[in-house]
Amino acid sequence: MGRPIVALVGRPNVGKSTLFNRLVGGQLAVVHETPGTTRDRLYGEVEWRRRTFALVDTGGIGLEETSDLGRSIVAQAASAMREADVIVFVTDARSGPVPADADIADRLRRSTKPTILVGNKADTPRERLRATDLFELGLGEPLTVAATQGTGTGDLLDRIVDELPAEPEEVLEADIVGVAIVGRPNVGKSSLLNAIAGSERAIVNDVPGTTRDAIDTLVERDGQQLLLIDTAGIRRRGRIERGIETYSVLRAMRAIERADIAIVVLDAESGISAQDAHVAGYVHDAAKGCVIAVNKWDVVDRTPDAGARHLETVRSSLGFVDYAPVVFISARTGLNVGRLLDRVITVAGERDRRIPTAQVSEFFRAAVASHPASTRGKALKLLYATQASIRPPTFVLFVNDPAIVHFSYKRYLENQVRREFGFEGSGIRIVLRGRADR
Repeated sequence: MGRPIVALVGRPNVGKSTLFNRLVGGQLAVVHETPGTTRDRLYGEVEWRRRTFALVDTGGIGLEETSDLGRSIVAQAASAMREADVIVFVTDARSGPVPADADIADRLRRSTKPTILVGNKADTPRERLRATDLFELGLGEPLTVAATQGTGTGDLLDRIVDELPAEPEEVLEADIVGVAIVGRPNVGKSSLLNAIAGSERAIVNDVPGTTRDAIDTLVERDGQQLLLIDTAGIRRRGRIERGIETYSVLRAMRAIERADIAIVVLDAESGISAQDAHVAGYVHDAAKGCVIAVNKWDVVDRTPDAGARHLETVRSSLGFVDYAPVVFISARTGLNVGRLLDRVITVAGERDRRIPTAQVSEFFRAAVASHPASTRGKALKLLYATQASIRPPTFVLFVNDPAIVHFSYKRYLENQVRREFGFEGSGIRIVLRGRADR
């Protein structure tokens, strides 16, 4: 089941990134007075009224484009709006509606997705009163917010949650494992899908970004059904171009949300880049299963120590997913593709493992005792621990004060869990709850 997706859309310089940062509670988006600063989508997780959704900050959509390419970009923007579950249309309450707002509003009125009209920069009563001009956009009563101050954001979150689709959004059959094939453009994701499926299910082309949509293919190996999801390439922040590729990223992220395991495809020829770390980071943050496929191994000069050297490079560059198995493959020749699928099935089994509660409690008590945590003279005390769920394996620790636990200490606990229980290739969640939550 994937999280619902809420997209912030609007023309440049209306404060979308500032609003995004306010809603997710951190400075994650680049904010600048220059129109068009945000050139890609940025994802953040928001929890409100016990609902969790992915919030997407988008680049400005305007009418300054006059070429055929520009018109195509505007058309793709409309398509991107349809990909979200809820659309938040951000405008400037100070300036009132402008022609670019009217154009976007016209597209949104034809959309079937819930749309919330927001007048941002309404910092004063006078500016909030001026927001009544936004009624002419034909999208109902506007909500007024001041993203820089946080005014009105609670009402906006209430409205968003009211418009979210009912849970569950999507559930795969228990015996089917969803597998997303992800990576930066032109590393061979579609070729890998074809090699697995044994047919030309996806269009393969040397031009980066050929695949625009997520493509699902159901295959079976050793009695296990795998739903393969091919995606468009994901580029790191600042390198995602406007247009078709920009909007395909949203679909790729939805594919990761839908999947249980992600195959992160790397290019053995070009080496590991910041873009690769960006892609793997999405998978890690979502606590999905992860298998790393180093593709184009057939064209690499393989000296006796080539495998060891490449493996060391992968581990040092992608240390935060050091739990993920690495397989050297060639999608073109089929080299080790079967072995790759075997590792995927193994990881799926690891994500389904449950550890008895008595064993979990004993383990975490020993881990805390051997490496105590404290802050301002207050020591961490573990009251109770259990494995609450699978896919991903989730451990809930009831403690005297969750604020004592720093991120680095949670990382320590996760490493200890892997050392004791394995969970190879699987993301792990450790949730801390206070005495009152027990």
